[in-house]
Amino acid sequence: MSMPLAQPTTLAELRRSGWKSRSVKEEIRQNFLQQLRSGAELFPGIVGYEHTVIPEINLALIAGHDMLFLGEKGQAKSRLMRSLVRFLDEAIPYLDLPGCPVHEDPYKPITAQGKRAVAEIPEEELPIAWWPRRQRYAERLAPGTKFADVIGEIDPAKLAQGTSMSTEEALHFGLIPRMHRGIFAMNEIPELDELVQVGLFNILEERDVQIRGYPVQFDLDILILFSANPSTYNRSGKVIPQLKDRIGTVIHTHYPRERALGIEIMEKEAGLDLGGDYPVVVPLFMKEILEEISIRARKSKYVDQASGVSARFSIANYRTMVASARHRAVRLGEKPAVPRISDLGHLYASSLGKLELDMMGSQQMSERQVLDAIIAEAIRTVFEEYVEKTGLEEIAQVFGKGVKIEVGDMLPSSHYAERLKRVPKAWEKAFEVNPSDSEPVRASCVEFVLAGLYASDRISRSQKHGRITYEVR
Repeated sequence: MSMPLAQPTTLAELRRSGWKSRSVKEEIRQNFLQQLRSGAELFPGIVGYEHTVIPEINLALIAGHDMLFLGEKGQAKSRLMRSLVRFLDEAIPYLDLPGCPVHEDPYKPITAQGKRAVAEIPEEELPIAWWPRRQRYAERLAPGTKFADVIGEIDPAKLAQGTSMSTEEALHFGLIPRMHRGIFAMNEIPELDELVQVGLFNILEERDVQIRGYPVQFDLDILILFSANPSTYNRSGKVIPQLKDRIGTVIHTHYPRERALGIEIMEKEAGLDLGGDYPVVVPLFMKEILEEISIRARKSKYVDQASGVSARFSIANYRTMVASARHRAVRLGEKPAVPRISDLGHLYASSLGKLELDMMGSQQMSERQVLDAIIAEAIRTVFEEYVEKTGLEEIAQVFGKGVKIEVGDMLPSSHYAERLKRVPKAWEKAFEVNPSDSEPVRASCVEFVLAGLYASDRISRSQKHGRITYEVR
């Protein structure tokens, strides 16, 4: 039930409003089913999971399950968990009691303080406040998390004031009890201390809390979410079996299964404005190469596949490539700015921190060498697709034998125009952008063809002082 138009401020007003109490899982279930029935977009901004991940989440919400999102880094696990907030009511009422550690259900208080207030204070005087949905979600990263952080601890200050250690009032509540009637998410669950895991499976099973041997029978109302990487979650001893057994649904995430989806995610998440004083035109083949670099990295024997290659890898590289093109355009006064293969020479800064090398497979190669090999493989893959569509001879015939062509990220586009005064008809149909339209576009196409011919072992290449020279054999 959504928040009433005129918010009640006392328990008596709340009863007269007709507001009904329901568990957080029932609240989410009913709101989810309402949105499902209306045809609303259930998970805005999530791309590529329509037929795999999202149906499993839908069923888990209807079933009222706690969930584990299992996948490698950069697969939108945290975003999916945070998106469940939209299925909460806009706001819910709670007892507005000074010092009360939880947002008490006015009809079903769980703390001693809340129960006393309902029993002793007249309903016309018992104050009610409202808890907005955006505050009803909390998450924690498992490494370094202690029992006291998420479950609770005996408060020494309260003991010093004379509070008995055996009473509820002596406790300091952790994050999970404080999220009573909300959603709590624990990221990287295999890295959580075993003692805390024991506390969690007790909450999952019994919905109560035990702190230092004192059983505190709280009827906690909470949806609990977890995330983990398969390589650590499935490793023996990392997650105790009792905790695994109590998680209702495991949601398996994955990387984009089609390059086009990866490009869509890359462009959307990069959030770049390609207009302005120095507009940017990004040819499709440059987008395809960038996403193919990520695809190849995820298959490379030199990269630790247990760690994964995040979607952030593509996003950061896309931003770097566009930045390099725009930097050149501003320096040389060219419009539009069009990314070229030579701009990929700046990907080291945005790539190397996101790749974890396989220590067995890459012993003889540095990070830069691994990245260079992956980029070359991506260029070859994309180029061969274009060749298959239009024919290698038609694409390459413009470069006569014995010709040397120098390329570089800071060379003006006019340098390329001199080498290619007339754009072959085959080129006009080979690319999404027409090389005859502008010199910057032509320069990008020229570099792509040269790099593709080199990657296919059809021409030679030499590098000196940051510039590359291709020579047609």
